[in-house]
Amino acid sequence: MNVASLVAAAPWRWPRRGAGGLLAAALAGGLLIAVQAGAVPVTVADWLAPFQAGDAALSGGAYVLWHIRLPRALFAVLIGAALALAGGLTQGLFRNPLADPGLLGISSGAACAGAATIVFAASLHLAPELRVWLLPAAAFAGAMLICVLLDRVARWATQGSIVGLLLTGVALNAITVAVMGLCIYMASDDQLRTLTFWTLGSLSAGSWRQVAALLLVLAGALWATRLLMRSLNALALGEAQALHVGVDVGRLRTQVIVLVAVLTGFAVAWCGGIGFIGLIAPHLVRTWLGADQRRVLPLGMLAGGLLLLSADTLARTVAMPAEVPVGMFTALLGGPFFLMLLRRFRHRSA
Repeated sequence: MNVASLVAAAPWRWPRRGAGGLLAAALAGGLLIAVQAGAVPVTVADWLAPFQAGDAALSGGAYVLWHIRLPRALFAVLIGAALALAGGLTQGLFRNPLADPGLLGISSGAACAGAATIVFAASLHLAPELRVWLLPAAAFAGAMLICVLLDRVARWATQGSIVGLLLTGVALNAITVAVMGLCIYMASDDQLRTLTFWTLGSLSAGSWRQVAALLLVLAGALWATRLLMRSLNALALGEAQALHVGVDVGRLRTQVIVLVAVLTGFAVAWCGGIGFIGLIAPHLVRTWLGADQRRVLPLGMLAGGLLLLSADTLARTVAMPAEVPVGMFTALLGGPFFLMLLRRFRHRSA
């Protein structure tokens, strides 16, 4: 089997042409629904208000639309895209469709480092400009540490087996949960309320500033990913075959690990624990369009953005005016999906 034959087949007999356009149209529709849905009604006049009265004069529905709902909806799309890209890269690196930053402990590592920063960083006398980036930097470091540990264990201990990799993720999750428990035990009341954000996941921090920063991160990550897609396709055949066609596997592993850590770190730093997007989105695209990473990774980002946007819209509206943590919805969706995948792989191996 060669790379071309591996990436050609798609298990679903759905039309493959126009898949990107279909996902983009669905995402645009989801954005429109998301900004219209909520306790405060939005009218056509609210859409036109910034062009007529200026941004400083916005009030009522116009303010809710342009300063709360629209940036939050775009933030949800970008976070979903980042998590989906991180999940697709993780699955490509480990050659394992069940690999996911949440299941393997990468998200927990980022959240653990972020929680420790919230509790212990108060003693650090940093300039406000540096303090803003302390949390993302800590989350990146935590995600990077777990990625490196997973890479070592996957190569030396589990020999790439699905069960071994998942058990490693369970062990790493247990360690990070224990450390987070220690942070919660030592936290003050104010810090404890902040730490609740990490365990449940929320997109309420979304603003135009975060949207702009995340756009830059995603643009850089997507540019770097574009250079790795062919190598990841070759790696799908095994390390020996990838080396045979000229892929520097060690360098590829390092590059993918850094990308996954950056994407997961930023997502967790701003949104807390939102799981399963990185598992579901790449798998759906792979099942629809085949295993070619040139399709799976970019279109998986669109699917991930659509999934998280839909989940956040439900989280905001199902109990109006209260808000349900979006991490609960993604877990309710992802848990059964993961069990379905396990059942499928069990039948294949039987």
